[in-house]
Amino acid sequence: MAEHDYIQESPTQRLRNWVLSEMMRGAGYALAFLLAIGVIYGVIWGVGQLLPDESKSAPPPMPYSSLSAPMVVAKA
Repeated sequence: MAEHDYIQESPTQRLRNWVLSEMMRGAGYALAFLLAIGVIYGVIWGVGQLLPDESKSAPPPMPYSSLSAPMVVAKA
């Protein structure tokens, strides 16, 4: 079957249109990825808003996560 060029594109125009369409497809994939991250972040934030206030100010569950090193002050 013969391939007909109905829109009368030159090879340069055809290549430019192909490159542009590939870049737009990549930008669409990046947009979908960022929107998916945003939706996941929004769901986690929403679940956090449903928790009671006491759980937000409770001490951490790991006993060693709240240890602090003594501060050494240099004497002049």
